[in-house]
Amino acid sequence: EVQLQAYGGGLVQTGGSLRLSCAASGLTFDDYAIGWLRQVPGKEREVVSCISRSDNTKYYADSVKGRFTISDDNAKNQVYLQMNNLKPDDTAVYYCAAAAVFCTLSPQEYDYWGKGTLVTVSS
Repeated sequence: EVQLQAYGGGLVQTGGSLRLSCAASGLTFDDYAIGWLRQVPGKEREVVSCISRSDNTKYYADSVKGRFTISDDNAKNQVYLQMNNLKPDDTAVYYCAAAAVFCTLSPQEYDYWGKGTLVTVSS
């Protein structure tokens, strides 16, 4: 059974940092790309970042480039999202999700989802 669990969210001031973690079980990073997606009430989920070991790629949305860094620890089966210089627009529920093999910008193509973790950035 595939399980994903995102954690590490919280309340932070503008300019602050948070590191989100995604604990994965029941899958291997060789077979699945792991994405971080976020959702604000009333808006669609968007892919913020994604990492794929299959083609050794990392993806970042334009809105987070230079501020967020995705990484993984294969031994621990965890994926991290280091978020620096946070802005109020980054406030959202963040999810980690798994897509078969390669990163995708389409939330519908992620097969497995963890429960989200709330990130709130105060101005």
